[in-house]
Amino acid sequence: MKYAFYPGCVSRGAAPELYDATVEVCSRLGIELEYDSMSGASCTGAGILQEKNLKLGDTLNARTFALAEKTGLPLMTICSTCQGVMSQANDRLKSDPEYLAEINKSLADEGLEYKGTADPRHLLWVLIEDVGIEKVKSLVVKPMTGFKAAPFYGCYIVRPSSALGFEENPDRQDSLEQVIEAVGAEVVDFPGKTLCCGFPIVMINEKNAVKMVANHTTDAKDLGADAMVTPCPLCHLNLDGYQPQAASMAKRPIDLPILHLPQMLGLAMGINPKDMRLNGHMVSTKKMLTKVAVSP
Repeated sequence: MKYAFYPGCVSRGAAPELYDATVEVCSRLGIELEYDSMSGASCTGAGILQEKNLKLGDTLNARTFALAEKTGLPLMTICSTCQGVMSQANDRLKSDPEYLAEINKSLADEGLEYKGTADPRHLLWVLIEDVGIEKVKSLVVKPMTGFKAAPFYGCYIVRPSSALGFEENPDRQDSLEQVIEAVGAEVVDFPGKTLCCGFPIVMINEKNAVKMVANHTTDAKDLGADAMVTPCPLCHLNLDGYQPQAASMAKRPIDLPILHLPQMLGLAMGINPKDMRLNGHMVSTKKMLTKVAVSP
């Protein structure tokens, strides 16, 4: 299996551990990543740009889709925010031929044209739909038996479901739980798993953003979670990076490690935690790694 790989901005900047873990895990899964053809792709706009200039945001995403089309490969991302923004842009482009033709005029300056065939998909969905959950199970060499993981989807990979193809692909609705169970861990369900992490408002209303972090992490912790797992690096930045402030706000310790999806997979596949930079999180993973019998 080979994919045009769109890692997004955060995994190459603020959360490089996600990128490293993805490369390690994909090599075990037999997923080949095509980097070079996508190296010139831009940010999706993260939904922020779209609030100011929707057409510009759609043009940037159409350009990424055109680059992927040229490779002849399916397009894969590892960021839930990228997934949601690209899916919404793609829905608008495919449903309005005149709009797509107008945007292609801008792409023509680079010799690019988006023909409308791209189908951006998150690694999480690729695991379920292409690799197969049984294949994932077969690669587990260190089952995470007794380990309790709380899934955290965040916003963009679950809504709007119409643009994300949930009707055509119903397994996407509980895909994260399926992967958690595939590595032998126990799912800790909690009310906030599909809610906002607070990242979009952290720069304008830090108090409320931190309160969201406190609510999600304490709820999961109180239900027995050993860690939280997310497919979104922006959620990771907030839930991990602002957890000390959240603990202060909640007036209690939280100490809940936040794992990127590939990091959890990597642990079950026997990949060295240091190769996935698990020693670089804000919330220490040492106690968690001891529980899964892996040296930090």
